[in-house]
Amino acid sequence: MNTFIDIKYIGLLSPKLEQFKKKNDGLYNFRCPYCGDSKRNRTKARGYLIHNKTFFVYKCHNCEKSTDFSSLLKFVNTGLYDEYNFEMYKNKELYIQSDDNKKELNLTKPAYLKGDSPLKNIKKISQLSPFLPAVKWVRDRNIQSRFHYKLFFCDKFFKWVNTFIPNKFPSLKGDHPRLVIPFLDKENKMFALQGRAFGKEEPKYLTIRLDYSKKLYGLDTINWNKKMYVVEGPIDSLFLDNCVATAHSDLRIDKKENVVLVPDNEPRNKEIVKRIKSFIDDDFSVCLFPENIQHKDINDMVSSGLRDIKKLIDENTYRGLEAKVRFNTWRKVDA
Repeated sequence: MNTFIDIKYIGLLSPKLEQFKKKNDGLYNFRCPYCGDSKRNRTKARGYLIHNKTFFVYKCHNCEKSTDFSSLLKFVNTGLYDEYNFEMYKNKELYIQSDDNKKELNLTKPAYLKGDSPLKNIKKISQLSPFLPAVKWVRDRNIQSRFHYKLFFCDKFFKWVNTFIPNKFPSLKGDHPRLVIPFLDKENKMFALQGRAFGKEEPKYLTIRLDYSKKLYGLDTINWNKKMYVVEGPIDSLFLDNCVATAHSDLRIDKKENVVLVPDNEPRNKEIVKRIKSFIDDDFSVCLFPENIQHKDINDMVSSGLRDIKKLIDENTYRGLEAKVRFNTWRKVDA
């Protein structure tokens, strides 16, 4: 087992593990994601990743769960597991330690890179030289490196899209590079993608749908049983845990309880104001940012230096009558 790759992915997984602590180079401690650890004491952490000189194994001293690192990774984050699986595949690592014994693993490419997936023909941001303008663009927006594998670069977007949707763009005049953001389902299969312009090309966002029955960005990682957030832009969703994006201004989904809609912060935009009024009228919980926050969206807020975006959102979330009262002071135009 390639210990270097394991350590890399332990680091990438760590934000998803509560009370995560590195004890030393071969020992990590956190709350068990299988049993949830103690419900009475939120500081108790009895899950351990231990390096046994060959590979990492997981052991919980509460529920007694015992497994290998790759199984833990798959349980917590299937998208990251696919990326790990692919990296191991590339490095020709053919063995893992299972629950029973060491056995051969048929490492395969992630679902979104299998078969005729168009993503095979472009590169992830994580695969590019850090000196390329596209990588600098991503970093300038404070998108953490642990998400770079979810973003792709395409130097001729129109031409590339035409390879899997013939004649989608009849004219290639003005073709240009774009950031490609794949929309993946629970099986990590791509059902849509969004191309984000790097320059002044219009429209700034181009959304291409392959399956109209699925709509949300983030289906590959969302936990419907936990508190979740809904934003408009896929990039904004990367700054919040358990968040999906609609890729349009109507943030309403088929669930209301334990769901917070986070619209763009545009109190002078009449269309946005009307949308937010409809969210409140439909009894959704809605975030209305305070007046001292002047930035339009989450990415702009983070780029300006704001760090605890989740706390800001939670402290400014309203529902029902309270939302209606706050909305009337927040908006700067008639709804």
